Amino acid sequence: MAKQFPELSDRLRTFIGEQSMYFVGTAARDGRVNVSPKGLDSLRVLSPTRVVWLNGTGSGNETAAHLLDTPRMTIMFCSFVREPLILRLYGEARAVHPGDDAWDELYGLFPPMLGARNLFVLDIDLVQTSCGYGVPLMELQGQRDLMDSWARKKGEDGLVEYWHEKNRLNIDGLPTGLPEGACCD
Repeated sequence: MAKQFPELSDRLRTFIGEQSMYFVGTAARDGRVNVSPKGLDSLRVLSPTRVVWLNGTGSGNETAAHLLDTPRMTIMFCSFVREPLILRLYGEARAVHPGDDAWDELYGLFPPMLGARNLFVLDIDLVQTSCGYGVPLMELQGQRDLMDSWARKKGEDGLVEYWHEKNRLNIDGLPTGLPEGACCD
């Protein structure tokens, strides 16, 4: 049932655009594997072999730390409605932080996000689909607006402090590459 492709087809690009949620998986050579759910309007297909996603401030920064050690990433999309389908994008990724050369251009692809912390560019080397028969049917009620209101209450100085306190190292003690003092839009 699984099928593999070297790049995204127009049909799969359309499928990605219809998804309200996706999952990102990364791991360093040692330590814990991380799988993070992502929502909001945070992913763009740049080409048949490249995607970028915008990451807001969170309680950890596992993805950035893992990519500094081992640049592999998997992004998974699941259809929770209509026709079942699972889509996985495999490849090598890199983090782009505020102040990096590519930040303004890539960040400009998204609606403004208070507390935007990193962008991740994935160069896809394998696309795989599978049936998704075991994925439940679910109905989306909407996206949460809590991240934006939390970041607004923190303010830029509060976000910089939070990044320093919670996002400079991951749970295994690896550095995340966040620039000193940089923050937000």
